[in-house]
Amino acid sequence: MLNKQEIKKLVEEKKLIEGLIDLETQLTPNGLDLTVGKIYAFDEAGAVDFSNKERVVPQGKEIIPEKKNPKDKFGWWMLKQGTYKVRTNETVNLPNDLVAQAFTRTTLLRMGAFTQHGVWDAGFTGRGEFVLIVGNPLGIKIKQNARIAQLVFLPTKETEGYKGIYNNI
Repeated sequence: MLNKQEIKKLVEEKKLIEGLIDLETQLTPNGLDLTVGKIYAFDEAGAVDFSNKERVVPQGKEIIPEKKNPKDKFGWWMLKQGTYKVRTNETVNLPNDLVAQAFTRTTLLRMGAFTQHGVWDAGFTGRGEFVLIVGNPLGIKIKQNARIAQLVFLPTKETEGYKGIYNNI
């Protein structure tokens, strides 16, 4: 697993992550925090099959954050108990010898919510999209650009790299 210094070097020299709010704040001892760019409510069913020929990936309806005061720069999402799709501010540019895995930040867990992620394959380029599950029966509030997930990086032997439909989203 890469440490803070190795991640920072790859961000600065190889653009491992772009679109950061603040590199120093988002760096952790063994990872990098991802921030909320957009949140979507699911508004249709999905479909998955073996070949992906009949796959349906719901785009969802964007939930617009509300500002408490018109002068505020950022607003808040008031999320009820349920399942949502999150898109990050950050774009990840994984080389063909690095895999990433994301985890829920413990702050979010302590509020009764969590994120669920797949493996970020070597060679993937794009914004992160993952599921946010709000289990708290009273809901949660999330401010724009909040840090909700931590991405860790794992070196691997060089491979051909990801070529799926989610590249460059």
